[in-house]
Amino acid sequence: MKKLIIPISIGLLITAIFTTFAIIRFLPLERLELLVYDSRYRIRGHTTPPKEVVIIGIDDKSLEKMGRWPWDRSKIAALIDILKDMGAKVIMMDIIFSEPSKDDEVLAASIKKAGNVILPVVFDFKGEKKGIKEDILPDYAYPMIRESKNFDIFSPISGRNVLMPMKNLIPGANTLGYINMIPDKDGVLRWEVLAIEYEGELYPSIDLQTARVYLGMPMEAMILNAAKGVNLGDNFIPTDFWNRTLVHYYGPEGTFPHISVVDLFEGKIDRSAIKDKAVLIGATAIGIYDLRVTPTSPAMPGIEKHASVIAAALHNDFIIKASNLYNVLIIIGTGILFSLVIVRLKAIIGALLSFVFVGAISVTSYYLFFGKDLWIDTSYSSSNILLIYFVINAYKYATEERYAKRIRGMFSSYVTEKVVNELIKNPNLAKLGGERREITVLFSDVRGFTTFSEKHSPEQVVHILNEYLGEMTDIIFQWEGTLDKFVGDEIVAFWGAPLPQEDHAERAIKCALHMVRRLEELQEKWKAAGREALYAGFGLNTGEVIVGNIGAEGKKMDYTVIGDSVNLGARVEGLTRKYDADIIITEFTLEKLRSIMEKDQSWKIRIKGLDAVAVKGKLKPVYIYGVEALGEGEESEIIECEVKDVVTMTEK
Repeated sequence: MKKLIIPISIGLLITAIFTTFAIIRFLPLERLELLVYDSRYRIRGHTTPPKEVVIIGIDDKSLEKMGRWPWDRSKIAALIDILKDMGAKVIMMDIIFSEPSKDDEVLAASIKKAGNVILPVVFDFKGEKKGIKEDILPDYAYPMIRESKNFDIFSPISGRNVLMPMKNLIPGANTLGYINMIPDKDGVLRWEVLAIEYEGELYPSIDLQTARVYLGMPMEAMILNAAKGVNLGDNFIPTDFWNRTLVHYYGPEGTFPHISVVDLFEGKIDRSAIKDKAVLIGATAIGIYDLRVTPTSPAMPGIEKHASVIAAALHNDFIIKASNLYNVLIIIGTGILFSLVIVRLKAIIGALLSFVFVGAISVTSYYLFFGKDLWIDTSYSSSNILLIYFVINAYKYATEERYAKRIRGMFSSYVTEKVVNELIKNPNLAKLGGERREITVLFSDVRGFTTFSEKHSPEQVVHILNEYLGEMTDIIFQWEGTLDKFVGDEIVAFWGAPLPQEDHAERAIKCALHMVRRLEELQEKWKAAGREALYAGFGLNTGEVIVGNIGAEGKKMDYTVIGDSVNLGARVEGLTRKYDADIIITEFTLEKLRSIMEKDQSWKIRIKGLDAVAVKGKLKPVYIYGVEALGEGEESEIIECEVKDVVTMTEK
């Protein structure tokens, strides 16, 4: 668990950082979230929009047949007459008639006759404030504002000047509304402003006015809740602090039905296409330059934005942006959960899990966006997940590399490369600080080595000793033992650590038999070469020891075993001379072998009881046994000790 604390802490720290980013609305992640927001619309593509809204487009075909823009206002008047006769329920004009014209009286008459025409105004936010007073404009402001004290904290968007239709057109109009569109800083139009302040009054957008008129509601049914939303009858349209609501786009340009003006004049349009519809008149021709960048299109006619807002208002189909608290909880929840899980996984599995997390967040957000009209931030939580994955894995890689280097440096001279790799792969298998473990220890000592050394030159002694020790070490590694140390001509090895080995006694005895057999081959080789042969004894014992790094920390440390069981193994090896046996084991090692030998007759060994010996400092004697290999046709056997007298064991 201690090993997991640091990477988990890293994950929690990164989560805390991204939580802070979410609270302060970190600009780079905010921009990324807007890109994710737009991508949802592109993934969804076209949908079927509400049928109440239709667009009458001043398109390229109309300009080609009816002349360049702007047209005489008599043509606009005729268009209004046609739409009224075809049963249009409301006619919204996305055309500002701010300059006088010779046909104004004709247009004013058509507007008055229709009785359902909504005219636009345009607020100026950047020009020099002229303090223009429009006496008639306040008649079209919100009649009621609730919780206006909120504007003391969140000031509404304010216009400096206003561009009005010609005054003689206004009396016949049903109502007025502004057509201003305010894109985000990246130029993309995502929000509809539902209230703009001018000269102390707050005014609704033309889209909101069109929806109200279509629904047959009076102005009093439209109530502004400061910095919260707008009541349109029983419907509530939520807004942010600046009276903005998200535009619910139903698709790219061309999603709503488009009717060319020239087709209306030529009588090509069926009455059913206009009757009882909210009809929006605006430019769609490229040359008129009323194109907007939206999440669904890089060049959408502005009239289509109006269509989306009006349709959403009619069906109360607005998207709500989740509160920042909600988004913060998502970051914290996913970050903590991912941190707790990822630290226990390998890099590849962790990568898959991170994509699962990010994918789940993305799919859930997409469903909530289009299924529940809820926009939740995904950039913060997804970026948090990915950064946690990369940083934790970088930390794990760095620490595991350092740990692997430490393990390799520590164990490469003790065990085989296979064991080293296993320890690196599963570091918990080796507790470097020391632990109690049952093992089988093997001691081997060359008999008469002092006499041998006196008879030969140092070069000869080193040469033959290196050959002997090299061969014995290879055999120890072959049986996956741990080479503890060389003490002159003595070899110390053990089984059962650092990797657990349930069959440590079996491996040890098979290794000892192999070493005896190989030594016999070396003896023949040395004798054939006219050199003096070496002879050795092997003592084995099984028991609980302390295994781990022992020494002076920072100076000299060895991975070794200590304890009474180790000392007993050393003393047993010393008895090989007394009993003229190549291999002697204790009763503790034999107990580990009994059941194995009974099941497996392929061993071909004889274990013969030798004596009961009294170990210094112990009251109870220890039984010792000699081990020898058998030839073909002989069956393994265990000959128990029959001891009358106990031999007292002295120090080696």
